[in-house]
Amino acid sequence: MNIHRLSPSMSMLLAFDAAARHQSFTRAASELNLTQSAISRQIQALENQLEVRLFERQGKSIQLTDVGSMYAHDIASALARINGATARVSAFRKGVSSLNLAILPTFGSRWLLPRLAMFYQHHPGIMLHIHTRIGEYDLAESGMDAAINVGTEPWPGLVSHPLIKEEMVLVASPSLLAKHPIKQPIDVSHHLLLQIAVRSEAWHQWFTAQRLPLAYMRLGPHFEFSTHLIQAATAGIGIALVARCLVEEELQDGRLTIPLVSSLNSSRCYYLLYPPEKRDFSPLMKFRDWLLSQ
Repeated sequence: MNIHRLSPSMSMLLAFDAAARHQSFTRAASELNLTQSAISRQIQALENQLEVRLFERQGKSIQLTDVGSMYAHDIASALARINGATARVSAFRKGVSSLNLAILPTFGSRWLLPRLAMFYQHHPGIMLHIHTRIGEYDLAESGMDAAINVGTEPWPGLVSHPLIKEEMVLVASPSLLAKHPIKQPIDVSHHLLLQIAVRSEAWHQWFTAQRLPLAYMRLGPHFEFSTHLIQAATAGIGIALVARCLVEEELQDGRLTIPLVSSLNSSRCYYLLYPPEKRDFSPLMKFRDWLLSQ
């Protein structure tokens, strides 16, 4: 096996990554402060070294080949990890450590960020970089050091620390309840039921737990983000089932209220997750200890 062929230079990879993202040698050259011909030579040298064609040239336009698209995807995540590692080393030299954390957008904005000032007061030498992620993703491939996600154990290949149990509560705006009060479970059938896409089964489970016919459900619009679901409930569009930890502020200031003490039992929990090889990473361990204390 030719090791040289499998180890392209960083200049080749950076030129290819920029050209693949921009689909243009000209814009890649502008980003890297090089000439267009220099980018073209780097790409040609990379193709010669790999012995594959990465771009189709059509006049002045370029388009990734199938293998070029695959290579661009893999290279992008590898370069992101290299850039992240380099940034952390640079920050360490300046006396500041950095931590890349992937987090669910609503949990981040409504639970973590309001508390984050306390973390910085105790650890001013750690810079926490927040990255929004939803759905399934690979921590290593995404260049993240850790993540906060919601689900159930086990989390294969990851160290997990439970943070908050997901307690799903029924919430509604006072103005909506003034028009159509909810005194008992059957009264829910008079309201439009707001839904979150990742928990589309929630209302079915709630009605089943209350022994109400599913035919009584008036299912309303789906929302991709819990933030939008909460805003819709606050505006009086309908009622929602949502994790209590995400509506603490609205419950405290009265924009939302819980008309029935009938939360939906959930086996899910919010977890701090990280790969085992990060177990001794000092910024992560300090963040973990602070987070668990909350």
